[in-house]
Amino acid sequence: MGPRLGATSVFTLLAGAANAITVDFASDDSIKDGASTVAFGLLKYYTGNETGDTPGNLPDPYFWWEAGAMFGTMVDYWFYTGDESYNEATTQALIHQSGDDRDFMPTNQTRTLGNDDQGFWAMAAMSAAENNYPNPPADQPQWLALTQAVFNEYVDRWDEETCGGGLRWQIFTFNQGFNYKNSISNGCFFNIASRLHRYTGNETYGNWAEKIWDWMVDVEFIDDKFNVYDGAGVEEQCTKHSAAQWTYNAGIFMHGAAVMYNVTESDTWKARVDGIVNRTVDHFFDDNGIVIEHPCEPFLQCNFDQQSFKGYLMRWMAATSLMAPFTFDTLMPLVGKCAAAAALQCSGSAAPPDYKGPDGTACGFRWTEGDKFDGLVGVGQQMSALSAIQYTLIKKTSNRKAAVTADTGGTSEGDPDAGASVESKLPELPPITTGERVAAGFVTTAILFSVLGGSFFVMKEG
Repeated sequence: MGPRLGATSVFTLLAGAANAITVDFASDDSIKDGASTVAFGLLKYYTGNETGDTPGNLPDPYFWWEAGAMFGTMVDYWFYTGDESYNEATTQALIHQSGDDRDFMPTNQTRTLGNDDQGFWAMAAMSAAENNYPNPPADQPQWLALTQAVFNEYVDRWDEETCGGGLRWQIFTFNQGFNYKNSISNGCFFNIASRLHRYTGNETYGNWAEKIWDWMVDVEFIDDKFNVYDGAGVEEQCTKHSAAQWTYNAGIFMHGAAVMYNVTESDTWKARVDGIVNRTVDHFFDDNGIVIEHPCEPFLQCNFDQQSFKGYLMRWMAATSLMAPFTFDTLMPLVGKCAAAAALQCSGSAAPPDYKGPDGTACGFRWTEGDKFDGLVGVGQQMSALSAIQYTLIKKTSNRKAAVTADTGGTSEGDPDAGASVESKLPELPPITTGERVAAGFVTTAILFSVLGGSFFVMKEG
């Protein structure tokens, strides 16, 4: 299906461009048209449904986890717009990448798999269960069971020998980053645990959500002002933090805390939601209400991964407004402002393979630039713009229900015993080549510069 291009709009994104995106945010039909156009451009990056390619994979330079994030976005795209155009590709990808053990640990990814990588695929499956996205055939992996498998494996990997608990970034000892514990891996665990608690009613999941939050506070990855820091090395028991604060770390804990409030209605969880919402707004949004990825965006140093983070914050802010309605008037106007700004950036053109969609519909990265297209295109930029735009379909007076549960119409089948042991997945590794050593050096350098960039921003802010 080709993109739907709106005819009229309060936002004209590229004067004179034949296919410029137009969105009237007062009209649901216009929002859906704009989202459709951006989604069409996003899925043009995807090659996994082409003959000879692997379902679920994005081409280089994009890593496996970002494909999981993209298909989670597409599950929500279907839910909010009703457009089924990409359901076949989405379902095929989620099932294929679930792997032989039905736990999002496919053998072709094991050698470089991180807990956060696995988590983004699991959260896509959880969204499918909560949105009543069409279930796979009975002989295929089921959305709820897939999420439960990842949860169970996270429980097995909880490491109390260092830092008093927490998940490491990487799963296997031979992977770069195994000695680092980070907020996003533990955020995936927390987010999944809270949502499984709400969906199933099983207190075990809720107890783990409490435990993860408490550990994050104990090691001061979440401080008393609700800053969420990136992580720390285990060599010094997680006492020396990376000062970088990323939008997706704040968002993933915001949403999980809102889900826990939704289940418990406790003053404790309400205070946590309030705290992280207020700090997120104060730290990441400028005076015009536009989000900025502080550790890298001001310096034009965001890598391919980091260029996608703002979209996840949009997703989790929108979901938080549904789980904790007292946040709606704070969060959703910001989502609306970011959607308008993102739409203004969806005005560019670039030659393939940088962008394969229609001219004038490529989305830029820096939403603070208004209608001055910044020329930074890619999966992350397109996905983030789609997220911001599509979540403006959430209205305060809408009858649309927040995520369903097993007791309120959810139909996905679960398996509380799903998952497999880490030991059963240890690959037989061929000798590391010179090229791989060089690549590892680039990864280490990238991590170092991310940390330094975050620290530089903190020093400037202070």
